Amino acid sequence: MDKIPLTQAGFDKLDSELKHLKTVERPAIIRAIAEAREHGDLSENAEYHSAKEKQSFIEGRVKELEGVISLADVIDPTKLSGTIKFGATVEIVDEDTDEEKTYQIVGEYEADIESGKLNMKSPLSRALIGKDEGDSVEVRTPGGARSYEILSIRYK
Repeated sequence: MDKIPLTQAGFDKLDSELKHLKTVERPAIIRAIAEAREHGDLSENAEYHSAKEKQSFIEGRVKELEGVISLADVIDPTKLSGTIKFGATVEIVDEDTDEEKTYQIVGEYEADIESGKLNMKSPLSRALIGKDEGDSVEVRTPGGARSYEILSIRYK
């Protein structure tokens, strides 16, 4: 299997979630299932079915996180420089609206557009990778083509 690139912050966040699921959520759901069982007939016990469903979700997420963590390739962006690549924090300006945005290019498991973490497989990331400050890129989006100029590249 391929390695999964993550920043140290992304790795730590996933590892923390895994530990929380194993030490807090899993024991709590086991107690909830035991309590629901004590109420008798399981076929009509909504609490039991709800708890089992939550247990299934938790176990699935634990397996997913364990898989990602086992394949993680933690990359330290501070040791990188040059053109845009994984881990770069890029400031761009929309050439039509003059709206400036800052994104960090990260792996899919830590991507969060609301906090400025852009999936490296997204169309914008793919257009930016390999480019340098001052370059212009055109990105095809569902709303049409957009042009951006790269203002700065930082590796922090």
